[in-house]
Amino acid sequence: MFVRIEKGSAVSITRQMADQIRALCLAGSLKPGDQLPSVRQLARELAVNQNTVLRVYKRLEAEGWLDVRHGDGAYVTPRPPIWQLDGQRRQFAEELQQLVRRGLMLGIGADELRELLDQTLEASLPATSQEQSQ
Repeated sequence: MFVRIEKGSAVSITRQMADQIRALCLAGSLKPGDQLPSVRQLARELAVNQNTVLRVYKRLEAEGWLDVRHGDGAYVTPRPPIWQLDGQRRQFAEELQQLVRRGLMLGIGADELRELLDQTLEASLPATSQEQSQ
């Protein structure tokens, strides 16, 4: 599992981890039923305290993203919580709007913005998704 933290960031480590795990679930990189690394393993990989990882796993369990089984590990739940998706989609739309405004202020036209979005989508989608959309 690919989670990366920036220790000097203004965003807390727990928030960085939780946001990235949610994103991996939404992107399909973590599928329902997938087991996440153990608390000890992920803490070692990220060089953080085990309690930090445990807190993230428990938060994601409370939100409905994970099923944490004592002594067995943390697993992705069958479906992401729908109430979370609405808020995240709204946040995404706001962030996208900010990016578009920033691009326009830099002199990037609407056509070029669309082209950049298309290129980014093509580079980000798995090959099977690209083939299905054609």
